[in-house]
Amino acid sequence: QVQLVESGGGLVQAGDSLRLSCTASEGSFTNYYMAWFRQAPGKEREFVANINYGGGVSDYADSVKGRFTISRDNTKNTMSLQMNSLKPEDTAVYYCAAEWMFGTTRRQPSRRRDEYDYWGQGTQVTVSS
Repeated sequence: QVQLVESGGGLVQAGDSLRLSCTASEGSFTNYYMAWFRQAPGKEREFVANINYGGGVSDYADSVKGRFTISRDNTKNTMSLQMNSLKPEDTAVYYCAAEWMFGTTRRQPSRRRDEYDYWGQGTQVTVSS
């Protein structure tokens, strides 16, 4: 079982940048597809970005494409989300998630939150206008 801990959230102004990190306790970090989701008040948790086990393939929600960059460092068991040109509508609690890649026949990570096995506790990102 993997434990995930997010960090890096905070209060910023529109147009600023922020970098979120997710640290995994699991030693076999490369066996997991990883993703970021977010949940704004009164809304469902939504997909933000995901990345395959090697870090070479990633996918983004249209709302963040071109502004956010997901990456992972398998030597450090960490995943990051670089967020640039932040907007007030990016305000949400951001969660990292992990899916055991050998539990699926898919060869790429999913956008569906119910596919992910492990979740962090979340980190708050607030963007003021």
